[in-house]
Amino acid sequence: MIYRSFSALTFNLLVAFTLIGAAVQPVMGQKKPLLTVGNQEVSLNEFIYLVGKGMNSEGTSAALSREEFEDNLELFINYKLKVAEAEAQGLHQTTEFQREFDSFKDQLKAPYLIKNSLEEGELRKAYSRMQEIIRASHILLRFPPNASAEDSIAVLKMALKLKEDIQNGASINELAVEYSEDPSAQVNRGDLGYFSALQMVQPFEDAAYMLQAGEVSDPVLTSFGYHIIQVQDRRANPGQVQVSHILVRVDESDTLSEDRARRKISDIYNEIQKPTTLWEDIVKNYSEDPGTSQKGGLLPWFSVGNMIPEFEMAAFSLTEEGEVSPPVKTRYGYHILRLEGKKPLDSFEELEPMIRSRILRDSRSSMIHSQELAIQKSRYGFKENEELVGRLEQALNPISATNFQGVIETNDWGSEFLFEAGSNSYQVDDFLKFIEDQEQRLSSNGQNFDLWYDRFASFVLADLEEKDLASNNLEYQMLLKEYRDGILLFSLMNQEVWQKGIQDSLGQMQYFKNNLNQYQWKNRTEALIVKVLDMNQLNEARNLLRDQSYSSELADEFKNKFEENEPLAFQVQSGTLEIPSSPVLSQVDLNQKYQELEIDGHLHLVLLGDSYPAGPKKFEETRGLVIRDYQEYLDEKLIQTLREKYPVEINEEVKEEAFIALNQ
Repeated sequence: MIYRSFSALTFNLLVAFTLIGAAVQPVMGQKKPLLTVGNQEVSLNEFIYLVGKGMNSEGTSAALSREEFEDNLELFINYKLKVAEAEAQGLHQTTEFQREFDSFKDQLKAPYLIKNSLEEGELRKAYSRMQEIIRASHILLRFPPNASAEDSIAVLKMALKLKEDIQNGASINELAVEYSEDPSAQVNRGDLGYFSALQMVQPFEDAAYMLQAGEVSDPVLTSFGYHIIQVQDRRANPGQVQVSHILVRVDESDTLSEDRARRKISDIYNEIQKPTTLWEDIVKNYSEDPGTSQKGGLLPWFSVGNMIPEFEMAAFSLTEEGEVSPPVKTRYGYHILRLEGKKPLDSFEELEPMIRSRILRDSRSSMIHSQELAIQKSRYGFKENEELVGRLEQALNPISATNFQGVIETNDWGSEFLFEAGSNSYQVDDFLKFIEDQEQRLSSNGQNFDLWYDRFASFVLADLEEKDLASNNLEYQMLLKEYRDGILLFSLMNQEVWQKGIQDSLGQMQYFKNNLNQYQWKNRTEALIVKVLDMNQLNEARNLLRDQSYSSELADEFKNKFEENEPLAFQVQSGTLEIPSSPVLSQVDLNQKYQELEIDGHLHLVLLGDSYPAGPKKFEETRGLVIRDYQEYLDEKLIQTLREKYPVEINEEVKEEAFIALNQ
């Protein structure tokens, strides 16, 4: 087996840029190059990385033989010759290359960034929390409009008093009816039912998952106000459930509606108990849910926290498929549920896209950004001119970013140092230039400077982190170089081999004439071959073909007849076919027009037409094959030209180190 890692790279670029970790560790401390191509040095680690990656993609740990190693080295040299030629032609300086490379670079660096590890931690934490569901009650105390500091303190004191009352034995549900400013409290008495991760705002979720059953939280501040939370129950997540239901609605404006609905749902429930009753018929005749009544009452799969609590609890209490619940009252009316299926919580891999989407839409996104910024500032020695930043906040926060420059020029702040990071100093003028270069205009609610300053600092620190990766992370360096050189290789091959091979019609024809011996027909005959799969149809097929002369019209007529009426009865092959290449034709009597042969356990009906001796193919008959071969010829010619243009020198000592490293 030859591990063509650089050839595999080409196919990765053409098909699906997949990332596979290198199977072989780099040789640390190696300074001498493995080889030079022209005047460019090529490192030992690049060769080990690419060949090791190819070995890993093959899924084998077998050692490379000396012959396999030499073959891989030759292929690697050809790869580097093409990259050198692409650079010599300036393909790395084109707008197309830069756009494509920048796009891939953004994807390649993502797994190595601080932000990625922080996001991964939040994803895993959310999925871990999803293993449990929590039932909790709460009291919400809102702040009055335009609340002062004194107002906020008063709300906090009230929240603390309510916590103390609950701990002293008061019912949180009774207190919720009296004090909670959550509009639903008058209906649910503060009981939120069961929920899981990502279904509540983050501070509420964090507090709830810290509590055991019966415990009461300290006041929890969210964007809604202060919450007092008491957890009623914690249990394993039951996964997902699917039910169908019957709904009888209650009209709250009609005082008699409740009683009528209760009697009707009771009658329906009694009807369902009869063994001759069909659920779908009952749903169609009596359910008042227009969205499901014509579909057997079927609802989509749902998990805990996605339905109103009463409905949800009834659904998850059903245990056997087909089991029907007693009537359940919700704010929509009365329901009867039938269990259609249950399944466990999906795997992390299945839920990851959903979890990531939700995390990046809620307050966790801001938290991740703040943590990322703090780590970057620490890593790259961020030092802020606090006194200047304070002046800028006061002067610029209230005004539009388009007016920053005038204020800064008036106060002569442009050349003042704003902050230092990564041994570089950034001035206020750099900040203004950054704003000028941005296409997006931010809505800041009166915090214009703070928003743009955070954005500028983030940009600078992200740039430092990327440069740090490119300079110090060997795996990222190798990956980046692989994709850069891969794009160049693709561009060169497309220009010099693939497109040229397709478009150069004169070159194709000349290659065809020069290699005519490769494009020869073997002995051929016109034939219709019918492999019989259903012996019940044999006589009808036999009667259609026996005593007939072969023609393409007859072959088409036979195919159409049986493909329409008996598509599984026969396998049919027809046309001008090469005799030695066909297991059937190689055994027929060419002088007999119709014959039947038993081959490999199946009867074959064969109808022959004219025969043709071996001879050269016409160009039109083999154009696709000629183009493929011509492209291979152009590739070989290109490599030959490049080996003459760029001298290759191999360091034999380092080459031996490579062989040892790949076989460790």
